[in-house]
Amino acid sequence: MTETIKRGTRLSGSEREQLAGELSKGYAEGKSIRALAEETGRSYGFVHRLLSENDVTLRSRGGATRGKARQG
Repeated sequence: MTETIKRGTRLSGSEREQLAGELSKGYAEGKSIRALAEETGRSYGFVHRLLSENDVTLRSRGGATRGKARQG
């Protein structure tokens, strides 16, 4: 993942596109928005907005809390 970017630094153009691509890839690999935010030094809201702007389908909240674990 990209080096930590100073919080509050404005990103635009190719830097923003590059970060959006890296965040999208990390999210697709299963990382949470919170984990991505911590890795990049950006806020949860920034990461969420960047993923949304790039048409990433966001997962529902919470993950699997019931089902297979209870059946076994």
